[in-house]
Amino acid sequence: MSEILRDHYQLKETVVTILARKGGEIDAAKRAIKEQRAYLEDFIRRDPFFQITLEPYDLADIEPPLIVRQMIDGSAPFGVGPMAAVAGAIAGYAVEAMMEEGAAYAVVDNGGDICILNDHPIVVGIYAGSSPVRDLAFEIQPRKVPLGICTSSGTVGPSLSFGWADAAVVVSQDVMLADAAATALGNAVSRAGPLKECFAAIDRPGIDGALVVRGGETAMWKDLPPLCRAWVDADRITRE
Repeated sequence: MSEILRDHYQLKETVVTILARKGGEIDAAKRAIKEQRAYLEDFIRRDPFFQITLEPYDLADIEPPLIVRQMIDGSAPFGVGPMAAVAGAIAGYAVEAMMEEGAAYAVVDNGGDICILNDHPIVVGIYAGSSPVRDLAFEIQPRKVPLGICTSSGTVGPSLSFGWADAAVVVSQDVMLADAAATALGNAVSRAGPLKECFAAIDRPGIDGALVVRGGETAMWKDLPPLCRAWVDADRITRE
């Protein structure tokens, strides 16, 4: 099995870690990120409200690029704005470009919103900041279609969240859907009260499962990859 290459790449607000076996696959991911950001930036120049609304976006009469349409459709079922899906959208397009380049192994981590295609087992750590719940990870078995694992937090990182989750993690075959759902799930986590109740916010078609960490509490919902113990290195978290 060939060595896995790791590349840290930043384009304006987009900061990603790209994992692949070939440099050409990493280059393909970067080209896709540049292309999709250009589409988004052009649309936002035409309608700046798209970037700032925290509620489902009414498209009106503007003809959008595909990524914009997908972000609108993916975020609306969860009652959040389309930018709640932007990191997952970029990660998904990057992995898609890597697959077109022939990749059987492709991982793009866009600030905790991760799209994964793996031909051997890997682990994906769950980082919950100062919570005592630590050193947990999902074990992802080999797969031939991408998987989205996205995280929102009210206590860790730059994510905009109105809730109290240390980590709100959503798993879906659609990484864009997982990203929007993670935002909605994080918003639904109150300071106190049963954690199980927050999952009603994301009980929609396309969501495979979810996990929430709040302080020393953990709750899981529906179907998740197997959990395992793994050292989660905070220095590996994608950030500026």
